[in-house]
Amino acid sequence: MRDYMRAMTESNISYKVAALYHFAVVDDPAALKPEILAACETNGLKGTILLAPEGINGTIAGEADGIDSTIAFLRGLPQFSGLEVKYSAADDMPFLRMKVRLKKEIVTMGVDGIDAARAKGDYVDPLDWNAMISEPDTIVIDTRNAYEVAIGSFEGAINPDTETFRDFPTWFDDFSKQLQAKSGKQPKIAMFCTGGIRCEKATAYVKAQGFDDVHHLKGGILKYLENVPEENSSWNGDCFLFDQRVAVGHGLKESDYDQCHACRMPLNAEERASEKYVPGEACPHCYDSRTDEQRERYRERQRQVEKAAQEGRQHLGTA
Repeated sequence: MRDYMRAMTESNISYKVAALYHFAVVDDPAALKPEILAACETNGLKGTILLAPEGINGTIAGEADGIDSTIAFLRGLPQFSGLEVKYSAADDMPFLRMKVRLKKEIVTMGVDGIDAARAKGDYVDPLDWNAMISEPDTIVIDTRNAYEVAIGSFEGAINPDTETFRDFPTWFDDFSKQLQAKSGKQPKIAMFCTGGIRCEKATAYVKAQGFDDVHHLKGGILKYLENVPEENSSWNGDCFLFDQRVAVGHGLKESDYDQCHACRMPLNAEERASEKYVPGEACPHCYDSRTDEQRERYRERQRQVEKAAQEGRQHLGTA
């Protein structure tokens, strides 16, 4: 995948990428959809935006002026005045088309009645995070999936070892019983995730279970790594990303990882050197657990990706 992206990029950065989200009460997402789509298309953008009764979430890319105009338009809507946006640059357009999709949730937890717009935990600024998680009575929870936690997390953070975010509620229900058995008082809970959206919703779930002293890292790990100097950091390892960079470290510098497209695990140089690493097909983490049918499916996808790169175009599955 890393070689593919190198083949697809040009020397000059020409696209601005905006990752955005905001939990809000959206009474009629269907009515809002054409307005947002029109604004994006008018400004020449591509990407995907999700709209749901609980808010907005998405990533869009285009020329800087088009991105800035669209973000200004979104923030001009009363529901999204507090829109959280993170910007990055791309050498090549990372998306094939512009889509605005209606969803039940902007981040899927699968639990009805969770109100992250009005009942989430308290924000913690990245510069105040170290002090909070170093307090002896603070329980720190990483709300990400196991394959993300595998390459980095905060010191002392609890890893729920989940495969998807849908697994978090069940994990916390069991964990909360342990908390109640160990102590008669409510603990302080601090939660974090990559960019802030999952932990924001997770805090709303935890509060709905009767916990009041609940906090989450504003802007997520990425904002922390961007703002906290490495010498003062409580972060160990790298931060997994859901894009072609795979992972970044302090200062948001790209790390030397690729990703296995069979099991999604991030792979370092030693793992990629393993005889069990077959690009696009298997890695040391999943080599012995895949069927011949699955291997052939992954193999065919890899052939298509390589063919697209040779022809100078982007494979649909990478967008």
